[in-house]
Amino acid sequence: MSDKDGWNRMQPVLAQGAVQHQMSLNETSHPPLPSVLRAVSETAAEAHRTLDALGFGLSGTIGEHLGVPPGDVAVGPGSGALLQLLFSGFTGPDTHTVHAWPSWEAYPMMAANAASTTVRVPLREETHDLEAMAAAVTEQTRLVIVCNPNNPTGTAVGEAALRRFLDLLPSHVTVVLDEAYIDFADTDAAAVAHGLDLYREDERVCVVRTFSKSYGLLSLRVGYLVGHERTLAPLRGALTFYRVSAAAQAAAVAALAESAAIRRQCEETARERERLYGVLTEQGWQVTPSQANFLWLPMTSGVERFTQFCADHGVLVCGKPGEGVRVTIAEAAANDAFALLAAKLRDADGHTGGAAPAGEEAP
Repeated sequence: MSDKDGWNRMQPVLAQGAVQHQMSLNETSHPPLPSVLRAVSETAAEAHRTLDALGFGLSGTIGEHLGVPPGDVAVGPGSGALLQLLFSGFTGPDTHTVHAWPSWEAYPMMAANAASTTVRVPLREETHDLEAMAAAVTEQTRLVIVCNPNNPTGTAVGEAALRRFLDLLPSHVTVVLDEAYIDFADTDAAAVAHGLDLYREDERVCVVRTFSKSYGLLSLRVGYLVGHERTLAPLRGALTFYRVSAAAQAAAVAALAESAAIRRQCEETARERERLYGVLTEQGWQVTPSQANFLWLPMTSGVERFTQFCADHGVLVCGKPGEGVRVTIAEAAANDAFALLAAKLRDADGHTGGAAPAGEEAP
């Protein structure tokens, strides 16, 4: 089938808005499982009660699920809230946080909320330059964040590399492993570090995860932090004000009980990711191999045109001008629709990522 035939076949799908909103926020295409919906409904019927306001039951369930002491688990309304709590608890004026760039764009905003700053260390070959990050640490550094897999590139660092990195860091820093996308990654620690193993061995290390991505509870807002007393003690006074709703707690507990089903969904997403990666690279696009639920097309130019072209046809992608485009993996039909748009844009502009083609202006 030609690209033209495929485009004509997909036009009704695009016109109906079937892929609208599916690619820009890294949402999963899998809705909550029936048992999760039941738990939310049953708990909502008791919305007039206090219930477990501080989430001790959820912390205990997470601890049992991960094999860590429940006292080492803190829950909050999404991993973003817990990261903000870490910035507020550990940084402030005349301090900074070291992280890779591009990475999650919220880190600098969180630092600003804490009257602090960040030191952004450029990626090397689209992944964390751990040696350069270690070299950027000073007496003023309080946090070091490793987003693994990294948002927006989807790249990851393995356990051996992270161990070497930890050996280079002074004792006064707290190392935050942001593992929002870990469930979509390879289970081989050589490819993607298992943050909990490093937390168990090093009191400087804490791990932040979320139920928003793989578990499909994005709008319910629930995440957790695993760390030692050294990390959690400065945060306890504020945790009271970072409560997770009873319905979100119930959803998270029910979702953990469905971990096998969630794992199968993540594996399905990973297979779709690899399929789309193959389609795009065959078209000639430069695409970064990913361990997350999205793909990264590095582009030094043409990002605005690419993003707008997709939006005009009902597909939302996340464009970062001068850096690239992040494409979240969704249903197969939505991924096919995006691939057809990418092919049309390639044919129109001859632009496949990186710098603009020689002798041409950026589209």
